[in-house]
Amino acid sequence: MFWDRVSGVYDLYQLLNRKANNGAAAICASYLSKDDIVLECACGTGIMTKGMAPYCRKLIATDFSRKMLARAKRKLREQENVRFCYADIMNLEFADARFDKAVAANVIHLLNEPEKALRELMRVVKPGGTILIPTYISKEANSSARITKIFNKMGANFRNEFDIDSYRKFFESMGIQAQYRLAPGLISCCVAVIQV
Repeated sequence: MFWDRVSGVYDLYQLLNRKANNGAAAICASYLSKDDIVLECACGTGIMTKGMAPYCRKLIATDFSRKMLARAKRKLREQENVRFCYADIMNLEFADARFDKAVAANVIHLLNEPEKALRELMRVVKPGGTILIPTYISKEANSSARITKIFNKMGANFRNEFDIDSYRKFFESMGIQAQYRLAPGLISCCVAVIQV
């Protein structure tokens, strides 16, 4: 699997885009409270996890790549309120209305059936809860298009590339109302904020 293969060098890319990653984590953290139980899907090596964990009671960080999970677990071993587990965002093995908030960062553009993933997130979040979906805005600049092309040649297989307008239309086409907050950077990240 591509994400297992790049797990050892993934943080180097994350460092290049540190401003947007830190900004997106801060935006997500601003929606959390100390009483929240939070689900994070596609945690990767724990970039967002690290930024959000101090702001909630418990964070269940999941990923489809076992090697990414292992790296995240090592990095955040001191963070007592974080639990890591393998999970498929398309078929979450959690009870309905289990979480106060859910975060799925930089994964929606990789999925064949993003609608199915969004239905799963809505299922596991309590009524009145919040789903946060940060996504890189790939069409925004030539540099991001080049990086996307490199990742695709390596096997990442991006299904969608969004600018801010197409990201809004993506959710609207599914009948989902969201607010949008931008974290600028080398490749900016747009956080869709969905109230359940």
